[in-house]
Amino acid sequence: MAELGPVDWPPTPIRTERLVLRESEPRDRAAFIELFALSEVRTYLGGPRPRDELERAVPEVPGRRPGLFVIDLDGAMIGTITLDRRDAERPGHVRPDAEETELGYMFLPEAWGRGYAAEACKAALDWFADALPGEPVVLCTQTANARSMRLAAKLGFTEVERFKEFGAEQWFGVWSSV
Repeated sequence: MAELGPVDWPPTPIRTERLVLRESEPRDRAAFIELFALSEVRTYLGGPRPRDELERAVPEVPGRRPGLFVIDLDGAMIGTITLDRRDAERPGHVRPDAEETELGYMFLPEAWGRGYAAEACKAALDWFADALPGEPVVLCTQTANARSMRLAAKLGFTEVERFKEFGAEQWFGVWSSV
């Protein structure tokens, strides 16, 4: 897992009260296509992609890579969480070497409003804190994305700065287990 440091991947599935964070499987393909095709999900993420394009492009086992967790509820994928290195060329950093890990998430609309995102993100952050103690995690979201702003606050991210990117105001925050 060179992207995040010396961590074995995939980890043992992470279980919360209601969810399982696990590696992607072939049965998740349809849910991955939904995540990228639905305008509600992609409103603040560059917009939806055409479903026919996704049907051709998404591999049989989508998203199987270090740093990507599938969020499973009762045997079905309801979303994803990613922990990736933030691109050094983008604005928003808390370290001089720009080597921060960035938290990302997408959930299907039927999972919204039930606390699943907070539960899953907290579990992923706890795992990360155990795997890489003391490493900061950053989060960037459009200020117009009220749900994501509330989630960032609930998870304990603190604002570092705001800036304009992708034609919109962005909120940039940091979380640390220390």
